[in-house]
Amino acid sequence: MNDIDIFKNSLKDLLSAKMLKFSLLPFLISMVVLYTLFFVVAGIGLDSLGTLAIESTQTTMQNGVEHTDSLTAMLQGSAIIQFLMHYTFTSWIASFLIYTVGSFLVLYLSIFVAIIVVGFLTPYILKELQKMHYADIEMVGYSNLVESLLLMLKWAFTMMLLFFLFIPLYFIPVLNIIAFNFPLYYFFHKMMHYDIGSTILTREEHREIRNRNANRFRLQSLLLYFISLIPFAVFFATVFFVIYLGNTYFLELKKLRTPQLD
Repeated sequence: MNDIDIFKNSLKDLLSAKMLKFSLLPFLISMVVLYTLFFVVAGIGLDSLGTLAIESTQTTMQNGVEHTDSLTAMLQGSAIIQFLMHYTFTSWIASFLIYTVGSFLVLYLSIFVAIIVVGFLTPYILKELQKMHYADIEMVGYSNLVESLLLMLKWAFTMMLLFFLFIPLYFIPVLNIIAFNFPLYYFFHKMMHYDIGSTILTREEHREIRNRNANRFRLQSLLLYFISLIPFAVFFATVFFVIYLGNTYFLELKKLRTPQLD
């Protein structure tokens, strides 16, 4: 079965009643998490603005006598934003930065949160998928909580390091698109394949299947990552991602174990 057939079958699996119920959970949980983070970050942001001292000095000549007038103003909290928005140039720059940076942060944060949330649901989704199509294949699995947390922290640290190292590329057209997305794609790829492979396979089977299909798995992850970049799609599509990759792993595992059954 090729990847196109697996993709089509995975869409059909997603439309089953049980899978649709699973699809709602990442959306609801992610919304609660992002809603909470929004108010926490917004509060910290306003506090961090603190105060800003604006000083202005003007010198005039009156009857041949030089007069110097000084004006000092203190801007606090949201007043700084009001000050920036008062002038056309600063207003444009502030608006551009807020909407551009804010959009990227919200999109990337939503993907990050959705991946973490669906990770907790992955075993249940795969067990349901096994009941539907692969009752003859035993799910062994080798992951544990400590290993999963350590790997997640490792990949998250690598992602943040890549974001930092790619800063010079952010100012180069075309390359900046790759530089912005590659770190999160790296984290996305690592997390999705580890969660699914470590739930279904033994460690040795996972290593062998991963080595056999390395480029195929990267392309699959890239396709799913592009889908996740569609606004709000990631909240509903993460369960489909697990189904699609789960079908792939089950089929590869079936081929791997078949010679042992003969």
